[in-house]
Amino acid sequence: MTTPPRPDRGRRPGGPVEVSGGTFRALGVAAEIADALEANGITETFSIQALTLPLALNGTDIIGQARTGMGKTYGFGVPMLDRLFDDAGVEELDGTVRGLVIVPTRELCLQVTDDLRVAAQNLVVPSPDHEPASERRPFTVTAIYGGVPFDRQTRALEEGTDVVVGTPGRLLDLSRQGFLDLSRVQVLVLDEADEMLDKGFLDDVTAIMTQTSQPRQTMLFSATMPGPIVALTRTFMDRPVLIRADTVTDAATHETTRQIVFQSHKLDRMSVLARILQTDGRGRTIVFARTRRQAAMVANDLAELGFAVGAVHGDMGQRDREASLGAFRDGTVDVIVATDVAARGIDVDDVTHVVNYQSPEDDKTYVHRIGRTGRAGHSGVAVTLVGWDELTRWRAIDDELHLGHQDPPQWFSSSPEFLAEFDLPETVTDRVGPPRRVHGGPSATAPARSSGPRGGERGESAGRPGARRSGGAGARR
Repeated sequence: MTTPPRPDRGRRPGGPVEVSGGTFRALGVAAEIADALEANGITETFSIQALTLPLALNGTDIIGQARTGMGKTYGFGVPMLDRLFDDAGVEELDGTVRGLVIVPTRELCLQVTDDLRVAAQNLVVPSPDHEPASERRPFTVTAIYGGVPFDRQTRALEEGTDVVVGTPGRLLDLSRQGFLDLSRVQVLVLDEADEMLDKGFLDDVTAIMTQTSQPRQTMLFSATMPGPIVALTRTFMDRPVLIRADTVTDAATHETTRQIVFQSHKLDRMSVLARILQTDGRGRTIVFARTRRQAAMVANDLAELGFAVGAVHGDMGQRDREASLGAFRDGTVDVIVATDVAARGIDVDDVTHVVNYQSPEDDKTYVHRIGRTGRAGHSGVAVTLVGWDELTRWRAIDDELHLGHQDPPQWFSSSPEFLAEFDLPETVTDRVGPPRRVHGGPSATAPARSSGPRGGERGESAGRPGARRSGGAGARR
């Protein structure tokens, strides 16, 4: 191999490691991995990657604190692959699991798996039986997650895999059934640890970590560091180095993201949203809803107004969710309505707008949501629609993050201030074309169809296409 040398390969460094360059190759990543990344247009490192790689490639335990969209997947994924493939201090691969990435959701599991497979596409390792001696096989990465039958996943484990990316529940299930042996894991990653805490997975994560081998390298990545996560690092990590790509406040007020906050009455909110989506220069857009029912209703109403829209929420089957996410990534739809959990797999760098259909629950949710735009050097717009009964919640978020939007103005879809803010003409209407279907199959709108009369939080009784929307098409500008 032609990998540039790096000091103390496979040993913990005794002091700070300086970033040696702006590319993966310059930082000493194996040529096979650097070639694969470059073939996919990935050359320059992001901040979290440049800071993490010199330490992680030497086996140091890492705590990475960075918002969504900072490039942390390759911050932990590249050193994991590199060390398992080419580190003398790591036991030779033989088809047993040596790398484990624990993630909070199925969507993120699939996204991380895809990213690791891209980086590993040039890696070949000895066959497990070594017969004949020259036999080689591709390096394998396997996704393990719930909501799908066990058969395919157990078959992959029985055939042998080098890295597993999985959600806590399914990992524990397969481990307890004897299909998944974690005793030889030598590189362990917890991704979005604070989200796993929020979802009540911490006990499962602890149970999984206790099954792994010692010594091992452990890397933990999280946007925030609540007390239980700090306690976890003290229990399972060996002298970890804390790397901050930015602080939580910096993440929320990131200079590449323009934040717009205003009060919106629930009976006018669909009209407000429909008009925001006609903003000049708008590209891929994520609309966050608080509940599965609301996500289904908002997606259905937007589709009836002519928008190309998909949905991802917990009432959708895995296949439908993947189809909807795929349509968003390939541009078939340019709007996706999502709940927070389902949105974890939306790993798209060129999202131009994020819209909070209601005030988020708390400051962490706000940070995670708006981190979906303004990524990878792009600029973005984050719009938050605050209900008139949500001011207390919003002010708590504003206080924590110092956003400067303590008293958001009250705007309607026809307010001159609203139209001026989004550079919309007075003639704009809600409808942009004939009704469409929501991408994601029947389950995408099932909660809306089964929930009885419309109304409630989303103001959908006034948000349906009707008298106010029949006056012509608001052409996309």
